[in-house]
Amino acid sequence: MTDRKALGGSTAEQFRALLDKIEKVALAGVDWIQIREKDLSGRELAALVSEAVRRVPDSSRVLVNDRLDVTLAVGAGGVHLGEHSIPAEEAKRFVQEKNLADDLLLGVSTHSLEAARAAEEAGANYVIFGPVFATPSKAAFGPPQGMERLGKMCASVSIPVIAIGGITVQNAPECMMVGASGIAAIRMFQDAPDIAAVVRELRELPV
Repeated sequence: MTDRKALGGSTAEQFRALLDKIEKVALAGVDWIQIREKDLSGRELAALVSEAVRRVPDSSRVLVNDRLDVTLAVGAGGVHLGEHSIPAEEAKRFVQEKNLADDLLLGVSTHSLEAARAAEEAGANYVIFGPVFATPSKAAFGPPQGMERLGKMCASVSIPVIAIGGITVQNAPECMMVGASGIAAIRMFQDAPDIAAVVRELRELPV
């Protein structure tokens, strides 16, 4: 995931720094990069995502937070829907009826087992579940869900569950051992002095 404002500077400088970071993260081997710039206009977001898609290798996917229109317009790899986004079933139906992007990933943020099951029934390709551990960026979503609830979530749906919230190299193996298909993080990648080393360490962890 990306956070432009955390990079500081003017808007133009933030955009350049963010695109450089996206390219660096993708080249380091991160599979999915979610752009979640909620304060940008559709035009600004489309320009940002289009350049990000151009820069990343085919081995990585650029996912757009909330904006299905921007995702389809610039050919991004997927859209990630939050609690207040267009319902997943409507997004799925629109894509299917228009015969658009058969390989488009549709993800949904969830904070309960019921929400994850609903997302799966709606046709989501994956869900993000959290916060698993305590983290300031997810404090608004309540206390940490913990390993037990993450494990129940993974066992209750057949689509991949991505753990989020306070994820570190040290606690990532715990998430994988209870069934998570992957992890999502902002600070772990954005603040890392050597992103490639972090990715290598994550891929080499025993699970």
